[in-house]
Amino acid sequence: MLSLMMNQPLMISSLIRHADKNHGDTEIVSRTVEGPIHRYNYRAAHVRARRLARALARLGVQAGDRVGTLAWNGYRHFELYYAVSGMGAVIHTINPRLFPDQITYIVNHAEDRYCFFDLTFAPLVERLAPSCKSVKGWVAMTDRAHMPNVSIPNLLCYEDLLAAENDDFDWPELDENTAAALCYTSGTTGNPKGVLYGHRSTLLHAYATSLPDAKNFSASSVVLPIVPMFHVNAWGIPYAAPLVGAKLVFPGPGLDGASIYELLETERVDSASGVPTVWLNLIDYMKQNKLKLSTLKVTTIGGAACPAAIIRTLQDDFGVRVMHGWGMTEMSPVGTVNCPKAKHAGLPAAEAFELSLKQGRPLFGVDMKIVDGDGNELPRDGKAFGNLLVKGPWVMREYYKSEGGKPLTADGWFPTGDVATIDADGYLQITDRSKDVIKSGGEWISSIDLENIAIGHPAVMEAAVIGVRHPKWDERPLLIVVKKSGCEVSKNSMLKFYEGKVARWCVPDDVVFVEQLPHTATGKLSKMTLREQFKDYRLPTA
Repeated sequence: MLSLMMNQPLMISSLIRHADKNHGDTEIVSRTVEGPIHRYNYRAAHVRARRLARALARLGVQAGDRVGTLAWNGYRHFELYYAVSGMGAVIHTINPRLFPDQITYIVNHAEDRYCFFDLTFAPLVERLAPSCKSVKGWVAMTDRAHMPNVSIPNLLCYEDLLAAENDDFDWPELDENTAAALCYTSGTTGNPKGVLYGHRSTLLHAYATSLPDAKNFSASSVVLPIVPMFHVNAWGIPYAAPLVGAKLVFPGPGLDGASIYELLETERVDSASGVPTVWLNLIDYMKQNKLKLSTLKVTTIGGAACPAAIIRTLQDDFGVRVMHGWGMTEMSPVGTVNCPKAKHAGLPAAEAFELSLKQGRPLFGVDMKIVDGDGNELPRDGKAFGNLLVKGPWVMREYYKSEGGKPLTADGWFPTGDVATIDADGYLQITDRSKDVIKSGGEWISSIDLENIAIGHPAVMEAAVIGVRHPKWDERPLLIVVKKSGCEVSKNSMLKFYEGKVARWCVPDDVVFVEQLPHTATGKLSKMTLREQFKDYRLPTA
């Protein structure tokens, strides 16, 4: 027997339609590439998204076509999210921090018909355009007065396209499994691979991430997504915010401490999301200028394990609760968020802090387990660690165009490549990437744990730990440190800092001080680059 409920498909266009109808006067604020702060609301955004959909149709964009973007977080990019997916095409957000050859590869691999870009990236587009064979035209996301003086074939103006259309456009009703968005992995090993999201998966992800034990968004929230819209769709925030009617504040290209602080204060932001390096820069700026935060209550930090020092500083010095999170491009991306349970209310401060260091509990819709090398499930006791597997309605089944073959296990689980523990309450703790864990004398050492301890040192700005070849122990940890400006620390004092914090055999064998560490296009430490740089390094214990 089937139910007697309406069969209404879950569609991305329903989000902007809902926000217009019920939260039409709620603001969307953007720092623009041109300079000024732009303000409008969900109602105006919906009007412009419909006009943009008509413009795309006039350009010949059809259902299933890919439309690329090279853009910051801003109101025009937001409009593209809804116009492209809402008309049945696929928005392909491109990470401009990738190497130019990688960008060319993914534009051609995705077969983008048109590509929209912010003015910041005009020189990059001018260089790449001749190699992007599928692109029929490039659209500068600006008005006529700010059009760049560049040699780009078939160059169009965003505001001219909208001005030529009216908003008499009805969003088509689509099968909810229709493809809606395409993101590529950062390509740290081999070419980037595409992950193709659908309307249904995106809507379910937006519902789940808005829940109280996730981002806790509501119509009274003021949300600043610092995480870029080209990095797994800004963790789904451009979909979750209109679902509940939250005010959106877009930082544009201003990701430095001063620019972020200004928006936090002037727009009275209460919730923000970003990777650890963003918060390191913001904390440094606020401390240098003796500033405080007046409205920010909570931040979600993901993309990489957040060092304990950042969590403690935001909590103790600035009154901001940090919610650790974990996810992947292949998971839309959110898998877990760290919120306490009722039974944790009376925990001693030290135990509560230790709990906050974990990546959190899975959202409803995400199932996870850890297994050993033979695929046997390991206990959820917070001690046993193994390879992390996930499944769920917003978890990828296979990569775009079947790149990489069939990634799922025989019984339908996706191997994340992370090594983790899961405790009895479901809290996940990532101990390392499987390729980054240090295998020393038959034991595994977590590079993340060693990095987090190092960053707790008052003279350390950033740190990385990699495994270096050792004739006796196979691998031993090497600590690579960036000092804070004006601070000094020696190798011996750095190693002494580990005493009492980890077992003696886990302490790094050596310390190297550098001016800066390499990062991937998504802001994560590039361990692959470091391993290449130090492949011939000889440890003093070797």
